[in-house]
Amino acid sequence: MTGHIATIFVSPIKHAEQLAVDSIQLKAQKGIVGDRFFGFRQKQPGRNLTLIECEVIEAFNRIYQLTIPISATRRNLITQGIRLNDLVGKTFKIGQVACRGVELCEPCKVLARHFPATSLSQAEIIRAFTNKGGIRAEVLTDGVVRLNDEIVSDIIYMS
Repeated sequence: MTGHIATIFVSPIKHAEQLAVDSIQLKAQKGIVGDRFFGFRQKQPGRNLTLIECEVIEAFNRIYQLTIPISATRRNLITQGIRLNDLVGKTFKIGQVACRGVELCEPCKVLARHFPATSLSQAEIIRAFTNKGGIRAEVLTDGVVRLNDEIVSDIIYMS
């Protein structure tokens, strides 16, 4: 199973606007250098990186006849061509960086609060992205992730 990175976002300050970038530096067990959550939540390992499928955002826009931007979900990496839910519990590579899918990144009030103005309530937004909100991943090796890097699942990782 393969896909690729369609868009990359960072936000240097909590609750600030997401910034689109061409590449990010990842550090094992810490996440994205320069992002608001770099090294954060070490008591909850594996929450270094968030990913969501662009196909989910496109389907949301189609179903609700909206045009929310791809940054609205506040995830770091927007992927294309791969089912992220299938990566939970598995090791995968993004370019040359090894990661492990830790858990579904279920939507919450923070996502709904930062969502662009729509006729949908926060509860409706949360329901729309439940089981489709992407995943949280643990960064296992240092490296750079770039736009269009391939995502390859089921790799063998030796720590």
